[in-house]
Amino acid sequence: MNQTTYRRIVSGQDKRLGASLLRLALSVFSLLYGCLIRCRNWFYDRGILPSVKVDVPAICIGNITTGGTGKTPLVIWLCNYLQQKGLKCAILTRGYKTEPGQMSDEPALLAKACGNTPVIVNSDRVAGAKKAIQEHNAEILIMDDGFQHRRLRRNMDILAVDATCPFGYGKMLPAGLLREPLTSLSRAQTTIITRADQADASQISSIEQTLRKYAPEAGIAQTTHQHTHATGLNETAIDLETLRNKKVFAFCGIGNPEAFFESLSKSGLAVVGQQTFDDHHTYTKADMDSVAAEARKSGANVVLCTEKDWSKCEALISDENEPVFASLAMKLDFIAGFDTIARQLETLLNTKGN
Repeated sequence: MNQTTYRRIVSGQDKRLGASLLRLALSVFSLLYGCLIRCRNWFYDRGILPSVKVDVPAICIGNITTGGTGKTPLVIWLCNYLQQKGLKCAILTRGYKTEPGQMSDEPALLAKACGNTPVIVNSDRVAGAKKAIQEHNAEILIMDDGFQHRRLRRNMDILAVDATCPFGYGKMLPAGLLREPLTSLSRAQTTIITRADQADASQISSIEQTLRKYAPEAGIAQTTHQHTHATGLNETAIDLETLRNKKVFAFCGIGNPEAFFESLSKSGLAVVGQQTFDDHHTYTKADMDSVAAEARKSGANVVLCTEKDWSKCEALISDENEPVFASLAMKLDFIAGFDTIARQLETLLNTKGN
């Protein structure tokens, strides 16, 4: 079952009898999964399962749902913010679907976007943290997608909540997209509503009400993802105004593809076709040939993907490809609550994580 089909089933969009029966079956497994997660959290909350404190502050960027919530842009923003403060950062990531000795997908994007910041790929966050401190002299650690990895003690938890699908259809995996129950929101010090421009005021208000219910002490901020330009082969830059005069074919293999396609329209791009791959898809030359063929059929002048996808498919594209392939660069913009998170970070830095 591919990602799109699965989402249609768990969201209730697919109302066929077979889908309804599958939702019922998934609910049984969801109950079991929920019990296991609650038990695990109970053990950590009471110190029965110990967490390890390291010698420098650790900040976690995470979420409570599966799929793309905008964690990676937040990690990049936070890393750059801390570097501007003169701090030596290191990023800890588990490297989902990354083979030993390789750096793909999010780790590759983080390494490129965060300059000289070391990116430590290790599913053992404690071991990764010790390596960052001992080998790279890190003064502060940023955990990418670390909310569920509780063995490494952190000084601040920042949760990304996607405005387009904030709470995973209200159900735990696999009947919904929740990795943890909503009560786990209480562990966060800050919640950031990402893609806030893709929801209306009433939806944002409803999301904030839920966040305040479960995490009344947490700060709340709102961000948007703003496209700035595209980058093709050999780092060729294409500005947005040029792109707006092109016919665009878009493809991606991320957790929330619809949000990416919607963002293209909001940037004023004329999307004439699109193709979706599963999250963390490993691209092949055949995939790129298929995308190029579909783009030509749709009359597109340019093919766009996310920077995350580009890190895995760039090497498979040749200069002879028509239409032109490029990745769409994006930056994070705070539209509300920046002062809140800035104050929390300053407090953490002033206390040096103690």
